[in-house]
Amino acid sequence: MNRKLSRNCHSEQREESLSPVPCRGNRDASLRSARQSWSAKRAALTLVLTLLAALLACTSKPPAPTTQLQAPATPIDPATTASISGIVTFTGPPPDLRAIDMSNDPGCHGQNRAETVLVNNGKLANVFVYVKEGLENRSFPVPTKPVTVEQTGCRYFPHVAALQTGQTLRFLNHDTTSHNIHGLARSNDDWNDFQSVGDPPLDRVFAKPEIMLPIKCNQHPWMTMYANIVPHPFFAVTAADGSYSIHGLPPGDYTLVFVHEKLGERTVKISLQPRQQAAANATFQP
Repeated sequence: MNRKLSRNCHSEQREESLSPVPCRGNRDASLRSARQSWSAKRAALTLVLTLLAALLACTSKPPAPTTQLQAPATPIDPATTASISGIVTFTGPPPDLRAIDMSNDPGCHGQNRAETVLVNNGKLANVFVYVKEGLENRSFPVPTKPVTVEQTGCRYFPHVAALQTGQTLRFLNHDTTSHNIHGLARSNDDWNDFQSVGDPPLDRVFAKPEIMLPIKCNQHPWMTMYANIVPHPFFAVTAADGSYSIHGLPPGDYTLVFVHEKLGERTVKISLQPRQQAAANATFQP
């Protein structure tokens, strides 16, 4: 039977020599092979296209964010600059300065008392004074000198620090014990840095303005200070006698704000003429 089919198949090929026709079994096998080859090529092509799309998605750059151009800074004529100075007072009996027990850490030496409200003969220390409004269309160079905070006797010196955005706040540890410097920022990033005995300085830089940013030590819960960051150099912190001064302001109308860590804010509107030495005072109550 097989030999007969083979003869019939070959006889058909001889009869149609101009267009040879494969036998049916061979045709089916060829079709299956072609389909399998095409399926494999199509799968490979699909894989290549998928990988290419993924590669393009990874390497393509997102559109650059649009930024608004700021007005150019107006130069300040030093021959016309004015100044503001004053006294911050406290009315009523001053609060008692609570003694702080530091005996749980032998590395904390000396006497330590609460610094929340420091009053000396009716004058209030550690009030941050700054220009809040009136400088919006100006920009100022960032100081290269860091503002230094020293940790001595398990206390922060100063208790209230002030600096510009982009300026460095530097922490030094002079104690014979370690500290955890924990910034509880609202507008900037929080941080929590460990600084052991003899460690190098720890630096922080703030990109955004922030008023009364609390900084604590996780190892010594009584250690607290405040950093104030503004985008210009027109600020001050009142001294032990309640005094402050701000120099180099261009003539104009300003909003001056006095901020205390516990007692809140006071606001003063002031207009400065060229070369004027103006006075602006504030009073706080318990």
